[in-house]
Amino acid sequence: MRTVAEADDFASRAHEGQVDKLGVPYVEHVRAVAAGLVPFGDDLVMAGLLHDVIEDTGWTGERLRAAGVPPQVVSVVEAVTNQDGVPYEAKIRRITADRDATLVKIADNAHNSRPDRTGGLPPDLRTRLAVKYRAARDLLWAAVDERDVEAIVAIVNPGLLNES
Repeated sequence: MRTVAEADDFASRAHEGQVDKLGVPYVEHVRAVAAGLVPFGDDLVMAGLLHDVIEDTGWTGERLRAAGVPPQVVSVVEAVTNQDGVPYEAKIRRITADRDATLVKIADNAHNSRPDRTGGLPPDLRTRLAVKYRAARDLLWAAVDERDVEAIVAIVNPGLLNES
């Protein structure tokens, strides 16, 4: 698996039948994350497409490597994958130690924060997620160059650029 097209096909098959909280096919989320990473090259686009594969399917980092996913892509995917028992803020702080993982998580956070993804959620969940994602953005955005943040967010969720 050496191309973005192959990674997209893989992500489509890996997330087949999965939907988000609003019933939208889950692959649309990973494609939106990947789209925000286009300015950073194919490896990050592939990482964006695969960023939830370990967390949400039966795939492991080892299996991804064996399937031919470039090691640097797998490393980023592993870096953004939730770990049992690790609180969300600790996960975000861990991610900020790796620039590429931070960029993937910025794109993920931006897409998860889109009004069309949160608007149909119950108000209490919408509020809880808004607070969680805002706190994560504070850490993530501070960890990389402002121009990189703007490049991603302008593609994935431009409304975030107007927040203070």
